[in-house]
Parts: sequence; structure tokens; C-alpha cells
Amino acid sequence: MNLYDLFVKPYETYTTLQIFLEAFATVFGILSVYFSIKKNIWVYPTGIISTLIYVYILYNFGLLGDCLINVYYTIMSVYGWILWAKNSDDHVHVDVSWATKKEWLYGILLFALSLILVTVVYYYKPYIDNQFSMKNVNLGLYHLDWGNWLDVVTTSVFLVGMWFMAKRRIENWLFWIIGDFICIPMMIYKGLGITSVQYLVFTIMAVQGYITWKKSLRKS
Repeated sequence: MNLYDLFVKPYETYTTLQIFLEAFATVFGILSVYFSIKKNIWVYPTGIISTLIYVYILYNFGLLGDCLINVYYTIMSVYGWILWAKNSDDHVHVDVSWATKKEWLYGILLFALSLILVTVVYYYKPYIDNQFSMKNVNLGLYHLDWGNWLDVVTTSVFLVGMWFMAKRRIENWLFWIIGDFICIPMMIYKGLGITSVQYLVFTIMAVQGYITWKKSLRKS
């Protein structure tokens, strides 16, 4: 399979609106990561725009795990926005630190609960796809492919990453690096070439963000 088949051919069946929305969400997603690296509170308003658009896109593509996590992103962005505003002297930038052992335990618990929740959602996916009707529907996980299972894992990884970011903990970047890297092939497989490139950029930016936040903590 060549690059045309991977990145261009899927878009031949998409509407202009679908292509525009994905590109628009990608730009604001990249802006959000950029502001996060800079420890700038604008990470949240730009991120909210991106995640709301992706809720619509991912639901239509059947990636319920990623769809749910973007709903969670939106909620956590509001929560993080409030926390960052309270802990910023200039109402723009914040200080960062390493996570405590207690916060790591919360993170592990959040990861486990997320795995269970997203798996349950996929269990009921045939019912959801049938417009919430049980007529001629068989519940189960038989319909999941490897992309869906990756979606379950990355959803859980990103949930923890988002929570650590709201807490201004450096470890949040480790979760973004892992999750973003896994999402690159998953999005190509699902026919979202623009989004796969976005995740490649995210992976590189997340590495940069981790290094930048560590340096900033050392200086302080």
C-alpha cells in the first residue's frame, strides 16, 4: 500500500465539510500542545475547540473510546483552566512539579477504571450503532478489530495524561508520548490521514514538552 492509498484515497469519499473540520481540529490541537509546552493557559481554550470537533468526527467513525475521551478532554479542560488560573501569578503561566506517590496511585486507578468503562461501551456498541434499539442486536466484543482495542488502551492512557496535566505534573508528557505514538497507525487504519499526521507532530511536541518542563523545574 502506497502513501496515496494511506493518506489521500480515504478522503475521496469524504465531504468538504468533513475534511475542513478534521483540518481545523488538527490546527487547534497542535496550538493547544504548543501552549501546553509553554505552560500557557491558552492550552485550554484552543484545546476545547479541537476536542469538541473531534467528538463529532470520532463518533461518526465509530471510535467510541476516542470520542468519549474527547468529551472527557472538554470537561477536564474546563477543570484544568480553573486550576491553572488559580495557580498563575500572571493569569497566563504556571509552575510545574513531579507527581507524588499518592497521585500516581490515583493515576493507576484511573487507568484501570477507564479500561473497564471503555470496554463496556464497546460491548454495547452494536446497540448504540442501531440507534439505541435492541432489535436484531447481539451484544458483545466480537465486532472489535485491533484498531478498536488500541482505542481502548489509548483512551485510558490519555485519561491519565490529561489528569496529570490539569495537576501541572511533568509526568503528563510521558502519557502523551505513549498514547500519541500508538495513535499514528490507528488513525491511518481508520482512514484519518490528517489526524495521523497530527499525532506524529504531537509525539514530537510531547518529547519537547517533557524536556522543557523538566528544565523549567530545575531552574526554579
